[in-house]
Amino acid sequence: MGEVKTTCCYCGVGCGVIVSVDEGKIVKIKGDPDHPANYGRLCTKGATLDLTAITDTRALYPELRTDRIHPRKQTSWGEALDFAAEKFAATIREHGPDSVAFYISGQLLTEDYYVFNKLAKGLVGTNNVDTNSRLCMSSAVAGYKKTLGVDAPPACYEDIDHAKCIFIAGSNMAYAHPVLFRRVEAAREANPGLKLVVVDPRRTDTASAADLHLSILPGTDVALFNAMLHVMLWEGLCDMDYIRAHTEGFEALKDSVREYTPKAAADICGICAEEIVQAAKWFGASGATLSLYCQGLNQSSHGTDNNAALINLHLATGQIGKVGAGPFSLTGQPNAMGGREVGGMANLLSAHRNLADPVHRAEVAQLWGLDSVPEKPGKTAVEMFEAVRSGEIKAIWIACTNPAQSLPNQGLVREALQNAELVVLQEAYRNTDTAAYADILLPASTWGEKEGSVTNSERRISHVQAAVNPPGEARADWEIVVDFAHRLGAKLGNPLTSRLFPYESVEQIFDEHRATTRGRDLDITGLSYAVLDRDGPQQWPFPEGAAAGQARLYADGVFQTASGRAHFANTLYLPPAEQTSAQFPLHLNTGRLRDQWHGMSRSGTVARLFSHVEEPVFSMNGDDMQRRGLKDGDMVRMSSRRGNCVARVQVSEEIRPAQVFFPMHWGSQFMNSAGANAMTIAACDPVSGQPELKHAAVKVEKLAYGWNMVALRRGGALSRMVLLQPLLVQFPYASLGLYGKQEPLLVLRVAGEEASDEKLIAEVDRILGLDDEERTVRYHDATRGIAKRMLVENGEVVGARLTGETAARDWLKEMIAQGLTFESVRLWALAPISSPPSGGVARGRIVCNCKDVSEHEIMAALEQGADLNGLQQELKCGTECGSCVPEIRRLIAAHQPVKTVAA
Repeated sequence: MGEVKTTCCYCGVGCGVIVSVDEGKIVKIKGDPDHPANYGRLCTKGATLDLTAITDTRALYPELRTDRIHPRKQTSWGEALDFAAEKFAATIREHGPDSVAFYISGQLLTEDYYVFNKLAKGLVGTNNVDTNSRLCMSSAVAGYKKTLGVDAPPACYEDIDHAKCIFIAGSNMAYAHPVLFRRVEAAREANPGLKLVVVDPRRTDTASAADLHLSILPGTDVALFNAMLHVMLWEGLCDMDYIRAHTEGFEALKDSVREYTPKAAADICGICAEEIVQAAKWFGASGATLSLYCQGLNQSSHGTDNNAALINLHLATGQIGKVGAGPFSLTGQPNAMGGREVGGMANLLSAHRNLADPVHRAEVAQLWGLDSVPEKPGKTAVEMFEAVRSGEIKAIWIACTNPAQSLPNQGLVREALQNAELVVLQEAYRNTDTAAYADILLPASTWGEKEGSVTNSERRISHVQAAVNPPGEARADWEIVVDFAHRLGAKLGNPLTSRLFPYESVEQIFDEHRATTRGRDLDITGLSYAVLDRDGPQQWPFPEGAAAGQARLYADGVFQTASGRAHFANTLYLPPAEQTSAQFPLHLNTGRLRDQWHGMSRSGTVARLFSHVEEPVFSMNGDDMQRRGLKDGDMVRMSSRRGNCVARVQVSEEIRPAQVFFPMHWGSQFMNSAGANAMTIAACDPVSGQPELKHAAVKVEKLAYGWNMVALRRGGALSRMVLLQPLLVQFPYASLGLYGKQEPLLVLRVAGEEASDEKLIAEVDRILGLDDEERTVRYHDATRGIAKRMLVENGEVVGARLTGETAARDWLKEMIAQGLTFESVRLWALAPISSPPSGGVARGRIVCNCKDVSEHEIMAALEQGADLNGLQQELKCGTECGSCVPEIRRLIAAHQPVKTVAA
């Protein structure tokens, strides 16, 4: 058995992992104790990466359809790429280079990004190359550039350890960046005086841990930050010497924030004026405030101003370029930063060069050996798919991302993909939402199979090593692009193609990228694969001759602007693009869960990652539910002006009145609709082009879905899941998931006003093997509309389908996953009982995935007087990755009796 060091492929923390390989297969994973991003820590998703190294849902060979009448068929790489090259070349010749586009991903490696960018801007001659990073990080980029001059986070993870005040805005770190939140918890334990302030409309696990939670109304961040600056000015907390020496534009902002008194901002934000004053004092007086922020600021129609207004506070107090201080944007994807470094977006060029700058365009043309690179700005993500829908863009190449699930206003996006003359999908997974629209499917390698580099949130570059070979005929992303470039160049008659794409190894691409950074703010001319392998991951800048990278930027007060001074952005509060109304009275907020990732193409293959949240649910305030006659578990339809989604509803103490939360992860492969983005709005920030995924006006209607079905199957769960996915849309409501810790159990939940079509149910039975008359035990009551069957193999129950009456679903699911013998439940297997026949109750929701500890077990221990230490010693929950610790603390706090004062 051998070991290979690489990095995690989920969030932008960039955790180091050590992969154990046996006979060419990944068999185990653990955190890398030497990697400075995580020092061995992993979250629940990272800790189960080895379980995703399966081929059941992978794209294993190229597929092609030459028309829209017939399905795709397996083909050779040569035929697939020749067909794509001919179609792209013909489109370019007839309609020009801007008639094609490339939509890529923050999960590509830097080298993959680089060749895609060069393909579009160097060979094709279009700037129509953009990335799903536009959906998560572009407002953070624009905010940095607007104030500090360049896209360069000035702080580092070590600053968490030294901060005296940590200000988290628009981020549920406990869920979205749990490894970093463990570090925040450790810093608080080491420094009891450290203040934690959290700005979030919801009382998340992160907010519950705060000394001060500012539960502002959605989209009111600028009003809050301006009011905090107002207080800092009034209280003398601004560093006027720093402002005079290192900034510009302060007077104009100072005039604007006069109007943002704590009282005025409190009315806008829906919080107390005293809370604003307290936050401002802690922020301004600490001398070392570290701001950590993410999608709550970014995914807004004024996301650039949200970011800039927060950075203004750091500039006004001189808290930047210092230990423990600075505005630190948390990256959403593992290599969104690397993509920005190589210019892999519609408005960027290599090494943080700006497309609009003619000097920068000339520099890139010279580096690439071209006369020029295109000047016309490319289409950003939302614009790109609008152009595909209108026919302006004829052919689109999509790589390592799932726009038919992740972009807002899914009705428009799916119409665009249907209307496109050619859709090429370069993807590791064959069953994504977007795969249904692909004319060409090109199988790509993925985590554990790729070599290259990534850059994490703190500007730290890691050399990613391949642990195993890709399965089937899958190829590395950069290899696919280079092969296509040569074929396309030949068909376009471009004699420079061989010189543009001479690469025979991924290291050659890194070396060329490195050369483009010479003299730039992110200069990495001192780095190489050899240096990274010898000395470990390094932060940029790391110029030639340097002994180490730079942990913090702007310590000298010199910024990457024309004047060398940071610029105060004169930010003004604007409401969200879509306001609530009498027809759509609720505000929809979307976001991440602890144990799932993006559209679940990877995390959705791991059974234990469904244990914390098994199916998509709408979370609502209890008063809002009561007014609508709703109770936990009711089926509702949530609708916006663009689309709707059906799911169960649950009461949540996290949610303020007139708001609702829905996770972003579920799409058409795991439920019977496009999910949250069926309802979101495509309104974008005018500077960053980032859509307002966090804000949409919706309504909720109760549904009379009295008929239910649950189907369970152990054995071949992932292969059966792929077969069931196309059927989901045929049910009024359906969700598909997994359960268990070892061999996964497939779980299908269905609901409707009346029983579903018998032929459809029969097809479900066929896929799950429940149609085997000899091995199934059956019960049928036509009068009451109840039908049940149970599949028995070698004395064990391995499958079941309950229709019309599903009381036994939870305990039956748990016992089948554990290995239920038929004899032990012969008399009760199909009975309408909600508790196991052996007594007790179903285990319920799992809180700690690592140690498989349920909420019921934690509450039982609390009843016996256990505290956190006692729970960790007795049940072992929270002792491995620690992602569940914030929730355990919340359960402990909720369980503590309320103290009353005697009369």
